[in-house]
Amino acid sequence: MDLSQIIHPNQLHGLSINELQQIAYQIREKHLQTVATNGGHLGPGLGVVELTLALYQTLDLNCDKVVWDVGHQAYPHKLITGRYNNFHTLRQKDGIAGYLKRSESIFDHFGAGHASTSISAALGMALARDFKGEKFKVVAVIGDGALTGGMALEAINHAGHLPNTNLLVVLNDNEMSISPNIGAISRYLNKLRLTLPMQLVKENLKEQVKQIPLVGDSPSSELKSLKNGMKFLTMTKVGSVFEELGFTYIGPIDGHNLEELIATFEQAHQISGPVLVHVATIKGKGYKIAEKDQVAYHAQSPFDLVSGKVKPSSQPKGLAYSTVFADTLVKIAEKNSNIIGITAAMATGTGLDKLQAKLPHQYIDVGIAEQHAVTLAAGLACEGMRPVVAIYSSFLQRAYDQIVHDICIQKLPVFFCMDRAGIVGADGPTHQGMYDIAYLRCLPNIVLMAPKDEVELQQMLATGIQYTDGPIAMRYPRGNGYGLPLIEEGWQPLPIGKSEILRHGDDVVMVGYGSMVYSAMQAAEILSEHGIEATVVNARFVKPLDTDLIVPLVKQIPRVVSLEEGCVMGGFGSAIVEALLEHGVVVPVLQIGVPDRLVEHASPNESKAQLGLTSLQIVDRIQSFFTFSLHEMLTQLNSDD
Repeated sequence: MDLSQIIHPNQLHGLSINELQQIAYQIREKHLQTVATNGGHLGPGLGVVELTLALYQTLDLNCDKVVWDVGHQAYPHKLITGRYNNFHTLRQKDGIAGYLKRSESIFDHFGAGHASTSISAALGMALARDFKGEKFKVVAVIGDGALTGGMALEAINHAGHLPNTNLLVVLNDNEMSISPNIGAISRYLNKLRLTLPMQLVKENLKEQVKQIPLVGDSPSSELKSLKNGMKFLTMTKVGSVFEELGFTYIGPIDGHNLEELIATFEQAHQISGPVLVHVATIKGKGYKIAEKDQVAYHAQSPFDLVSGKVKPSSQPKGLAYSTVFADTLVKIAEKNSNIIGITAAMATGTGLDKLQAKLPHQYIDVGIAEQHAVTLAAGLACEGMRPVVAIYSSFLQRAYDQIVHDICIQKLPVFFCMDRAGIVGADGPTHQGMYDIAYLRCLPNIVLMAPKDEVELQQMLATGIQYTDGPIAMRYPRGNGYGLPLIEEGWQPLPIGKSEILRHGDDVVMVGYGSMVYSAMQAAEILSEHGIEATVVNARFVKPLDTDLIVPLVKQIPRVVSLEEGCVMGGFGSAIVEALLEHGVVVPVLQIGVPDRLVEHASPNESKAQLGLTSLQIVDRIQSFFTFSLHEMLTQLNSDD
């Protein structure tokens, strides 16, 4: 069967092992071609091709439910659920999403972009099924990296307490999340891989026994029994932890052996209660370059399939913000042994892998455990250390209570560095860093800042490390800076809560925050060509806001524009409006930012255009708003007379 003909996963039913292998080959070819062209997640999906085909051959997807953890390992799932013909639009505007999305397909039973949610969601579906007296299977597929997340362990704890609730958990064990896994759970799973039975599975016992004299291609029943006995020994010995937690444990099994996978899943479906099938896979399977470098090829920008090299950008750019952050932090940490960099399984993404390489004793990776990372930092701060917690804006949402309860209430000097703040592009709604301004500025005792460029990021890094009166947070965008010459050493901290005027004008005050400052400057220059002169302020801080500068300025120029790359509701512009009202200043304020809607996957420039955040759109909005606002004010004054 040709992969392009599969529009429903039930079409896999009845196919032979040979036919399934042919489909597996086609899935990898399509997967590789698409990601090489568009960019996207590579290694995770390549590793679960056989797992997906085997699992779906044993399910009826007209009724059964499968929940994929995170979702970037589910590209094979997308290819056999009616999206083959549109798969070339992966991660592009109005195209196929990079993660699972309930609105995209009836077979995407649960959407997710953050790890460790699948078992909880699947258990909820299983309980709903039982409450309603329905009959269908529920499966959660989770990676060994995601299994380190506390939420997954909470779900396992709950499911194991429900012996009458049928639930299948498939543990996709490839020894990796994005970077190598961290922690006791990972170490335990490594022990499973190193047992004799597991080694025999990985090395393929059948091939081994062919080399034994007098056996050849016909293994004896005794040897087959030996193999089964070894598997049973593995199950009963190394699966004891899951068994003690209330699960029936099966595995580890070879995640690229279709025949064995199908037989195992069929067996698992017959067992009552919660079942965990432990499947050993190879991340990047089928593409040797990805198999050898599993970290780099977890996800990739467009690349050449033959060489594996990333295609060069057509436009020269400055260094990535994460690179500037990492390089500067390493230099500062070399002179301050109290600095501890903390990541939640995102060493390469945040740049902290550079700190790990240079100063490993000043680096901590807690695994996929953002809540633990934050409270761990609180404990370090209690004892005089200087924790620098580098977590993506959208991932820090997962530790909100810890920020409130463990950091802000106790006024502990923890420095949060929020990468990927603002529009992130092709990863879509689950990864957009839209809400950190709003969800942090309402908290007492915390300082919030954002650099306008990569040089100011260096200054703010020095500011955050030297600030010890409580927590402080810095947001910065995904992508590259402006190519400015960096400060090599001697970074001076900025005065807390102080902004700067970048441009003077008498007609309107434009106050930009972070990545929108340069957009404000560009818009001001265009406005000048139309006879409108703007004062542009680089706010630097949203909390505390520089009211000493902004309030008198607005009294002189009673027209204000706030600009931010984040949600308008409760964001930076709201802070300006609140401050002006508090000082009795009532003037028209145009708040430019992200409206109250989800930002779907697209390139950052496409998203900005959709949201009205390009420089030309900003100019149009300013001209329209203040013409309207002044008309309304004059009308009101005339009516009052």
